[in-house]
Amino acid sequence: MRTIKNIAVLTSGGDSPGMNAGIRAVVRTGIYNDLNVFGVRRGYDGLVKGEIVPMDAKSVANIIQRGGTILKTARSEEFKTYEGRKQAYENIKTLGIDALIVIGGDGTFTGASKFIEEFDIPIIGMPGTIDNDLAGTDFTIGYDTAINTVVDAVDKIRDTAESHDRVFVIEVMGRDSGLIALRSGISTGAEAVLIPELNVDYDAIMKRLDKSRKNKSSRIIIVAEGDKEGGEVVADKIKENFPHYDVRLSILGHIQRGGRPSCMDRVLASRLGVASVEGLLEGRRGEMAGLICGQVQFTPFNKAIKHIDKINENLTRIVEILSL
Repeated sequence: MRTIKNIAVLTSGGDSPGMNAGIRAVVRTGIYNDLNVFGVRRGYDGLVKGEIVPMDAKSVANIIQRGGTILKTARSEEFKTYEGRKQAYENIKTLGIDALIVIGGDGTFTGASKFIEEFDIPIIGMPGTIDNDLAGTDFTIGYDTAINTVVDAVDKIRDTAESHDRVFVIEVMGRDSGLIALRSGISTGAEAVLIPELNVDYDAIMKRLDKSRKNKSSRIIIVAEGDKEGGEVVADKIKENFPHYDVRLSILGHIQRGGRPSCMDRVLASRLGVASVEGLLEGRRGEMAGLICGQVQFTPFNKAIKHIDKINENLTRIVEILSL
């Protein structure tokens, strides 16, 4: 087993609330285990460019409650090339870094897998993405905060929808995954939820709107941005079928990525940060630390990065039942 004395942590891909809690946990767990800990700024791009700084307990003080990531994040075209990855390897070896912990999603773990294959660097991953679309964990870091942000926004929109007897089509994030849309749709009482994993039956949706109680003062349709036609097209279809409805479109956008992380995300990131460092010290590599049924589990990158394309059909059924 390789002796590990120096580790580095980075955040990559889209930011998510709770990443700072994860960074804090990695740094302090490393120090607790007598390791030297470094932080890599701007993800893999910083690894290539040598933006690597030492971190101590004080450097992660007062960040657990902050959204975003203090290490910043970026997508790196250079790291996608062998030359870029070789430069990244040379940078970490110059500093004596023995292992990495990467916080991110599908693309982050794909890059980590390639790095391990080419340069034999131990790497453990932490699932940081608001989409909750990684296998090997019940929840990803940032997902809980994101859906609560959506719920808060939709609740506010419903207030004005009821005041004006309007139909609101609300587009939420989820390029490849409809889990934000589905859970927030149930919790806000949406009349319909459109997600990329399922073929949309617009006729059925129009019939549902037509048969719904006529005395409803508001109607909410939640659409994941990855749905084949998007919020704007859905709004236009409703206007076409129901010209007497006052239909409005609201795109929530990047507001879902920001804000103070929820208690759940802070605890999840903290648990996985501790587990990631301990996993490295146990000799693990090429695995993602996740939480399954309340227990920390490790999943190989090649299984974790497979997108979850099967939606719990009971959740979609609940939307229909409760939209009466």
